[in-house]
Amino acid sequence: MLSELNSMDWERLRSVASPRLYALITLSFMITNLASSDENRSAATSSVVRIATYNVSLYGKKTGEVAERLRQGTDKQARAIAAIVQTIRPDILLLNEIDHDDDAHTAKLLRDQYFAVGRDDRVGIEFPYVYSAPSNTGIASQIDLNGNGRRDDPEDAWGFGLYPGQYAFAILSRFPIESNSIRTFQSYNWARLPNALRPIDPQSQETYYSDSTWNALRLSSKNHVDVPINLNGKFIHILASHPTPPVFDGPEDRNGCRNHDEIAFWNHYLDGSEALVDDSGKIGGLSSSDSFVIMGDLNSDANEGSSRAQAIVALLHHPRVQDPKPQRTSNTATTPKNDAMDTADFGTVGEIRVDYVLPSADMKVREAKVFWPAKGAKGSDWIHASDHRLVWVDVEPSKPSKLLRSTD
Repeated sequence: MLSELNSMDWERLRSVASPRLYALITLSFMITNLASSDENRSAATSSVVRIATYNVSLYGKKTGEVAERLRQGTDKQARAIAAIVQTIRPDILLLNEIDHDDDAHTAKLLRDQYFAVGRDDRVGIEFPYVYSAPSNTGIASQIDLNGNGRRDDPEDAWGFGLYPGQYAFAILSRFPIESNSIRTFQSYNWARLPNALRPIDPQSQETYYSDSTWNALRLSSKNHVDVPINLNGKFIHILASHPTPPVFDGPEDRNGCRNHDEIAFWNHYLDGSEALVDDSGKIGGLSSSDSFVIMGDLNSDANEGSSRAQAIVALLHHPRVQDPKPQRTSNTATTPKNDAMDTADFGTVGEIRVDYVLPSADMKVREAKVFWPAKGAKGSDWIHASDHRLVWVDVEPSKPSKLLRSTD
């Protein structure tokens, strides 16, 4: 390894190599050291932390299929995803739509076989800490939720899915995850949310779900999680979720209502609502003194699309939240203002903003971008690995914060 050469080795190399070869080797050594320096950017010397969300669209048709694809390190989609992650080099990364396993097996395969392996001119990136969030997707409710007379459809699961753990999400971090303090709201009942939007049939004006079904339904189509991360003594709460798309339903707009309320959950969480109860029985939301980042594929655009935008608008304007308004990397002076913040390309539906990294107002935002290279530019072929784009924000946490463990 070049990095292991001592001064005597360099003198010996100089004596036997041509001037041109010696210059090339020296340049290679400098590049390697720069990459190594970047690898330790946040953990060592910089107070700026890069936080990213990316819906990677890694799902299969049955349990274990994605893990099998990833096992050998040769999957083309995963390699393109890794190329983007290695280029942006986030310190904390939320991955939407990757299978959940109790031991985070699938997420760790992506980390170890792809992210950590340098290819072409890219250096691998290490994420020592991984959290795979349990998901409602594919877990049978034993209730006919879509009204077709059956109880075993993917639509009849607590969250749409062909198998348990499909479309789940995971958090990868270069900083320690405070596992004992994680809060999850996987089982939280939709009906308990303040001002919940209960779907109504517009023709009959009757509620779409019976009382028994409504009182049994879970709010989260996947999960809502609060994951504290220790940034060298400064704690930041990653508030992650992936609300259901506000489509694929009927005139009652049951998915639109659910999407709205899954986003509204965070407004209540920031307000400390005592109507919220996590899976361990702990009541209430986030402390008013805690720093946080709300992130994920929220499936709602404040200005266009099919969602009920009131919830995302309220979240973007919440006094504890700042919207860094990330700009796509191919943004030009002629790009319309709203289009410059788009994060997904849904084909005939068009390009909209659905993926968010929203830091708390107490943190300083240094930069915010959407990885979306112009056609023909480096990386433009990688982005087709998913219909979403990676979004990142560079933040500088303002102060240490007290961490309240779930056992307190």
